[in-house]
Amino acid sequence: MALLDSGIWAKKLFGGDWTDAADARPVVEPATGDQLGTVGVATAEDVGRAAARAAKAQRGWAARAPQERAAVLRRAGELFTEYAAEVEDWLVREAGSVRAKAGVEVALAVGECFECAGLPTHPQGEVLTSEEARWSLARRRPAGVVSVIAPFNFPLILALRSVAPALALGNAVLLKPDPRTAVSGGVVIARIFEEAGLPEGLLHLLPGDGEVGRAVVEAPEVRVVSFTGSTPVGRAIGERAGRLLKRAHLELGGNNALVVLPGADVAKAASAGAFGSYLHQGQICMTTGRHIVHESLLAEYTAALAAKAAALPVGDPAREDVALGPIIDRRQLERVHGIVTESVTAGATLAAGGEIDGACYRATVLTDLTPDMPAWREEIFGPVAPVIGFSTLEEAARIVDDCEYGLSVGILGDVGTAMRLADRIDSGKVHINEQTVSDEPNAPFGGVKASGTGSRFGGPAANIDAFTETQWVTVRPDIADYPF
Repeated sequence: MALLDSGIWAKKLFGGDWTDAADARPVVEPATGDQLGTVGVATAEDVGRAAARAAKAQRGWAARAPQERAAVLRRAGELFTEYAAEVEDWLVREAGSVRAKAGVEVALAVGECFECAGLPTHPQGEVLTSEEARWSLARRRPAGVVSVIAPFNFPLILALRSVAPALALGNAVLLKPDPRTAVSGGVVIARIFEEAGLPEGLLHLLPGDGEVGRAVVEAPEVRVVSFTGSTPVGRAIGERAGRLLKRAHLELGGNNALVVLPGADVAKAASAGAFGSYLHQGQICMTTGRHIVHESLLAEYTAALAAKAAALPVGDPAREDVALGPIIDRRQLERVHGIVTESVTAGATLAAGGEIDGACYRATVLTDLTPDMPAWREEIFGPVAPVIGFSTLEEAARIVDDCEYGLSVGILGDVGTAMRLADRIDSGKVHINEQTVSDEPNAPFGGVKASGTGSRFGGPAANIDAFTETQWVTVRPDIADYPF
């Protein structure tokens, strides 16, 4: 039987076993509108039952030997390798990924599982000094139940990067994927961990709408919420979690800058810029949303970027060899086009693209922008590359930071100059001589300002901080003497 045989998961929820859901919704292929299957939809009542079951199962899981938990994570990585082609097919059809992007996402999933397999045996505490005649220790313990709310754009890895470390560190997980990618970002993960031998009750798949999202935040058993998505929704989740005294790890939007320094290789810079803006149709929080180019290279860079944009084929990635697939749905497609047309009406120049093509949007380049135009100011989440010039390093730093977001920055050109610029800007990530989109399982990931609450995912330090609590422990050789 195939890993994702619909007879297993259609119209069902997962909590260690697959049970019938009270409601369901179609899985729609964005490129064609075809129905690919039907997923179960959770209710707030389902969340309550899952949270109670998860809390009960979590205690036994945390007490397991570290190597037992590690073995499940290693097996999950092996299964992602074994079923890579099947998972990639779903990422192509359900998420609109081009084949290369789908391959990268599955490879990241493999790496994430293997990286997290080391967490159970990683040192999880420290020995403290004490003024008393005792041992003093700070140890990390599982937080308990973790809710993971994941987006549609990289549905597999942006869910797994919280699910895997949370499980590895002894927690239970409530997973709410985006309803538009509930198979790629939910069913796949549930099936992999089911086959990997994860005990029942530790991972619950709960697709649903805003009511389900609120429920997975508010469930009393939940102690940590891990959310990846838009800044407005992240603010609401952060406020709700704060009132309930729960930790919320928020990885939010970005309007990321790529700075092209004087003397940079224009051909290579344009290639980097095109990749940063057009990978997965620009539907990435790290997408290059602002191209800031030294005035001496501005015309040449813009022409090179526009030529690349015009040459990139768009279409259905399941049936054609294309560079850009569909936008996730019609609403988002029209939003992207609206931002472009509004900016052009305000005076921006269209150097390439600017057209809806079926379910796709053609790779677009905009010039002659001002900072108040929506294409420069907003996170577009589409394949749009706005370009502006600068004259001095000070001006470049000011333009980079003149943005509510602070997720990722790329700087192309002389390394010494790039280092000086990097020291002047606020960003969760800086990539010198690379574009803005990059991720590795062992690297801390996150942003500042409206891009989130800092680096909360990736690598043992960030993962242990995110998904465990610190407990202070003291030990004396005998009962202490007290004056009372």
